[in-house]
Amino acid sequence: MATDEGTYEYKLQHGDEFGRTYFRRFDGLAVSSLGVGTYLGEPTDAVDARYRDAVATALEGGVNVVDTAVNYRHQRSERAVGDAIEHADVDRDAVFVSTKGGFVPFDGERPDDPGAYVKREFVDAGLVDREDLARGQHALAPDFLDASLDRSLDNLGLDSVDLYYVHNPETQLHARSREDVYDRLEAAFARLEERAAAGDVGAYGVATWDAFRVPADHDQYLALPEVVSRARSAAKTAGNTATHLRAIQLPFNVFMADAFTVESHEGPEGPQSALRFAHEAGLNVFTSASIGQGELVEGMPEDVAERLAGESTTQRAINFARSAPGVTSSLVGTSDPEHVAENLAACRFDPMGADAFDQVFE
Repeated sequence: MATDEGTYEYKLQHGDEFGRTYFRRFDGLAVSSLGVGTYLGEPTDAVDARYRDAVATALEGGVNVVDTAVNYRHQRSERAVGDAIEHADVDRDAVFVSTKGGFVPFDGERPDDPGAYVKREFVDAGLVDREDLARGQHALAPDFLDASLDRSLDNLGLDSVDLYYVHNPETQLHARSREDVYDRLEAAFARLEERAAAGDVGAYGVATWDAFRVPADHDQYLALPEVVSRARSAAKTAGNTATHLRAIQLPFNVFMADAFTVESHEGPEGPQSALRFAHEAGLNVFTSASIGQGELVEGMPEDVAERLAGESTTQRAINFARSAPGVTSSLVGTSDPEHVAENLAACRFDPMGADAFDQVFE
């Protein structure tokens, strides 16, 4: 697991290479404000090898945040990340590793009959009950998350992960009421509190696509205040003195800035954006789709681009996401070591200040 000492030693080794606030705090850890994502890519040996090289290049170059999930590329991304951590010239206690559970993962490739695979490998095997599945592929049941976490640790070759996300819980809203989803989240959190107490995870979080950035009347909406409340109840159920809920993940970029602009979470003085609520609740924010899954490479609005530091559109897009108030780290997926170098170069520029960021939206 990442440690205060290990991550701060890493910061001392690399911090002078980057601009202001490149390293930020996650509890007592020093984590890079640029992270490596591992979502995209075909499930092939060649892409596995590229991911291993890219992640190792990032770890050796100043990025100590790596994000993956058990279902990414049919478990291949986790395995590639594990290989990279093992072979990179960096100590494990300097690396912040996050992964996710919630979706039923295939193994290495997409099966010819996905439904039959899920039934055979998960339902019939007793890993998940059919009624817990939403859209035939997603569950929040504690035993299923337990099994998913164990599978992730095995794929990664690690004894523990630093952050474990419940993955896209809004998927459950396709099958059941919002109140039922909150109940299921609380049960999931209670199990993760137990795994945190056992040392298998350092903290847990909720990774979403829609849930936290849409208006409150949206059918995929989940309220951050209620999620935090359920985590506190789960901690009490597990006998912990404080919750281990420490983070959320959501998409954020120039074209998807809803987490900053949409005020749909009730705070002490009225509705707040997801970023503001998370900050005031003490939650770290990790942004996904920080360059729009590659779309921002093609360009961004000129009036925004001219306010951002960077030598390319990609670099300016990275610095936009890193500049948002309350963001701990912005994830950029890449399996190309050359892209890693360009992304790292973006962070040699200072991020925008809070006032300058606000002015983008005026």
